Amino acid sequence: MIVAEKPSVAMSYAKVLGATSRQDGYLEGNGYLVSWCVGHLVELAPPNVYDAKYVKWSIADLPILPQKWQYLVSASTKKQFGILQKLMHRPDVDSIVNSCDSGREGELIFRLVYQQAECKKPFSRLWLSSMEENAIREGFAHLKPSTEYDALYNAALCRERADWMVGINASRLFSCLYGQPLAVGRVMTPVLAMTVVREAAIAAFTPEKFYTVDLELTSGCTASSRRIPEKSVAENLLKACRKEMVATIQRITRKEKSENPPPLYDLTTLQRDANRLLGYSAQQTLDYVQSLYEKKLTTYPRTDSCYITDDDEEMLEELTEELEGFLDITSADVDEAVPRTRRTVNREKVTDHHAILPTRSMLQADLDALPKGEQNVLKLIIARTLMAVSKPFRYLETLLITECAGEEFTAKGKEVLEEGWKAVERKVLADILNRKQELTALPNAAENECGILNAELKEGQTSPPKHFTEDLLLHAMETAGADSMPEGVERQGIGTPATRAATIEKLVQKGFLERKGTKKTKVLLPTDKGKALITVMPEEIQSADMTADWEAKLLQIERSEMEPETFMTEIKEMISSLVTTTEAAKGANALMKNKIIGVCPNCGKPVVEREKGWFCENRECRFVLWKDNAFFKRLGKRLDGRMADKLLRDGRVRLKDCKSAKGKTYNATVLLGTEPDGRSKFSLEFEGGC
Repeated sequence: MIVAEKPSVAMSYAKVLGATSRQDGYLEGNGYLVSWCVGHLVELAPPNVYDAKYVKWSIADLPILPQKWQYLVSASTKKQFGILQKLMHRPDVDSIVNSCDSGREGELIFRLVYQQAECKKPFSRLWLSSMEENAIREGFAHLKPSTEYDALYNAALCRERADWMVGINASRLFSCLYGQPLAVGRVMTPVLAMTVVREAAIAAFTPEKFYTVDLELTSGCTASSRRIPEKSVAENLLKACRKEMVATIQRITRKEKSENPPPLYDLTTLQRDANRLLGYSAQQTLDYVQSLYEKKLTTYPRTDSCYITDDDEEMLEELTEELEGFLDITSADVDEAVPRTRRTVNREKVTDHHAILPTRSMLQADLDALPKGEQNVLKLIIARTLMAVSKPFRYLETLLITECAGEEFTAKGKEVLEEGWKAVERKVLADILNRKQELTALPNAAENECGILNAELKEGQTSPPKHFTEDLLLHAMETAGADSMPEGVERQGIGTPATRAATIEKLVQKGFLERKGTKKTKVLLPTDKGKALITVMPEEIQSADMTADWEAKLLQIERSEMEPETFMTEIKEMISSLVTTTEAAKGANALMKNKIIGVCPNCGKPVVEREKGWFCENRECRFVLWKDNAFFKRLGKRLDGRMADKLLRDGRVRLKDCKSAKGKTYNATVLLGTEPDGRSKFSLEFEGGC
């Protein structure tokens, strides 16, 4: 029996194995049963399963630290779990293959289903980096013993349980302290803190003016002075230069420099480039590359490695030659003594999966049929693969230092000697980069002096730190805590390549972050709600260092270098300490107050905005305006802040272009009233009295 993570992947396995007879929730044939999970079928039970008293949130009941962990089958996927359980217990099934995604989460998804189904049959592991048919055949021919992945499963369990304990205890603690629902997460909160700290630095930044004097020389270049803070000093220098009108050449240095090709893509680097060059969010890029993988066009995407192993070197050389033929690119002369793929090989830096590569199947595919987003991401991956095996970009940098009126002036020039990998970038990504390369070569200055054709004063000012784009935030997540990490720890940072995109999306959905800007360049800004949350969070919860330290320890568990119990004891101690030592921050109530948008039409108390709607502050009152409102949905509308404000102020709101059940549009006014029990009720008043 084969258990895949998703139906689409199961179909690919079934095709290769010859299991072509479709049944309800599985495929059968040629001695195989092929079925699938639908994401996490089995989840950690909520607190009230351990004790009914946890239905109510109370600080007195904290910390909640289960001694024996309990799991439940997800309500939305009960049917598929039932199918898997039945198949696992079929008498003709003698063994099972865990064919879920090859990573920490894939391991967890399968094992929890296996245990919840109370299956005792032997199982092995399919571990793939590509969905091509020959790779699938090869994988099934060389299945791995399940015991090789026990440590990976332990790390996944620790991650899941630690996240549960932090999320449940911290969210309840701070929600009770401040009288409103506050979502706190092990990775989510430090990421939000990064954006709040960055915005505070931008707000506190005071730009400082500076001045430079530029000299246009007869040799055909412009030389600039150092930055001068005082305008009067710069003006005096300008006058002196205009008086002398000649500059003495102190020295000319010419230095050959080179830029090595960029490494192959891991997921985070691909997400950063797609955000910087194409404006895609991290989640969009992950969705596109996951789809490309399932279509057999690229290798496994959720990787944190930019390298391949020496076993894959020959494959990459052959793939490179085919890609060059496919794109009609002539490879430059190569040094036969050292294969051009050698720079991409580093077995030590390949953990679960090698870097993201295009597959050979891609060469035969109809790429024009792909959605535009997938085409662009594939183009980035193809370009990076060819760039990584190209020659370095070589150029000549010239530095001219002149002296005038006792001050040094410098001019820099750059001349291309060999385009190397930049030629590939220019050719493959021409439409994406959309930029012209402008290099200025300095003319040869044979004389000791140059005449000054013109001298002018330029004014500039220092720049504040940049707002976080997804590119910059992903980089900050990847390198967080690096300063406090011991030497030799590879996986630093917070979150994993597979989870960083989801963390950003969750912060946006919860209303802690918002995207602002143009379609291509969006920045991520903390909302007032996000800033308020970080203001009241203790250091250990918002510290990236602690989360990065946990990530490093989970990696040690994966490698059997740390006992899971040691890690879990640390987490429990930290949470117990947090619960016993945290008090409400002074003056925070004013900061954490929900925004009052109007008066309750039922009881007259203030109505405040919360995550899911606008609620009456009086807990006895049942009045609420839900954001996900069924009445407004039927009109083809979503209730927003402006509408809620108008309904509470005037008792009515006029809407244009409402949609009828038959698809016709009309204008109408929604009237707000209340039921006898205080709940909101709506009615429609049509224009023209009809």
